[in-house]
Amino acid sequence: MTPLSLYQDRLDQRVIRPDADQARAVGALEALHARLIAATPPRFRKKSPALPKGIYMHGGPGRGKSMLMDLFYQTLPEWVARRRVHFHAFMIEVHDDLHAHRATHAARGGVDTALPDLAARIAQETKVLCFDEFHVTDVADAMILGRLFTALLESGVCLVATSNWAPESLYEGGLQRDRFSPFIALLHEKMEVIALDGPTDYRAAFLAQEGVYFTPLGPEATARAGALFAHLAGESAPESLSLRVKGRDIVLPVFARGVARLDFAEFCGRAHGAEDYLAIAQVCHTVFLENIPQIVPEKRNEAKRLMTLIDVLYDSGTRLVVTAAAGPESLYTGHDHGFEFARTISRLQEMQGRDWPGHQKDVVLSEKCQNA
Repeated sequence: MTPLSLYQDRLDQRVIRPDADQARAVGALEALHARLIAATPPRFRKKSPALPKGIYMHGGPGRGKSMLMDLFYQTLPEWVARRRVHFHAFMIEVHDDLHAHRATHAARGGVDTALPDLAARIAQETKVLCFDEFHVTDVADAMILGRLFTALLESGVCLVATSNWAPESLYEGGLQRDRFSPFIALLHEKMEVIALDGPTDYRAAFLAQEGVYFTPLGPEATARAGALFAHLAGESAPESLSLRVKGRDIVLPVFARGVARLDFAEFCGRAHGAEDYLAIAQVCHTVFLENIPQIVPEKRNEAKRLMTLIDVLYDSGTRLVVTAAAGPESLYTGHDHGFEFARTISRLQEMQGRDWPGHQKDVVLSEKCQNA
């Protein structure tokens, strides 16, 4: 199977609809797929030529970028050494490696030697490196990326990436962005840049059909949330994702394709704050917040954390799927935060609306749909 044949199968089965941008992108992935097989033959063949240019797919949420990369990744033969990784998780690995290098090679070159060494190790194990949700918001990451990617490409690694941002929009407005410009030029030189910016957000259309707020708690609500997550995760196997927040690790236990499943008891019942929730919003386009109980007066801390989490997700334009014991207006039964919680009720209701998240991310989310 190839990316194009799998894509055609999905069209024939009406799992997906024809889309001109997707067709153009899958054609490019098909060509890269063929070139990679020719360039990385099985061991019994002669030495291969240099690996071809990679592909950078960008566009709004729900346009099919991750789905197309799945088709490409899963059809590569076993002898093509490959890895798919969420970009945020990859950068945590990079920073951990730099930290270890500084500890053991304090007198030898620092980052200037650490990054080429890291690139060489990656190249020994991986010929095709696929990044999902590529983005740059941190000045340290921006300064590292140019040197690391240059070294990876010089070491013979082919890069494939999905992003919500065109290369020119990466790290826009960031500190010392002029020093980031050579990296943007490098992306254009070493990767084919493809835009997927059609008018339809297929992810939002699916959520609009299925609903995003399920109550009361029970097997039916759990099953419907599970089905939504499985659809959004697609071919990607869920895994845990660790986020570093001021020296602490915040672990998202179930994560795939920018979607996280969070349990209320873990993320609102324990000591988490706005910084933790901001870190989650930075890597997730959709958050499932599950098993929200009715919050009694004695649970004022849980109520406060829920309000903070909803505020962060609302302000960042993150989609929200909920399983709860009751509708938003009946979730909080206390009085200490009654006035403040009225805003949370309003936001929970708005986040179920057809126009959510509106201007924040220029996408459409679903109408309210609750289990009775």
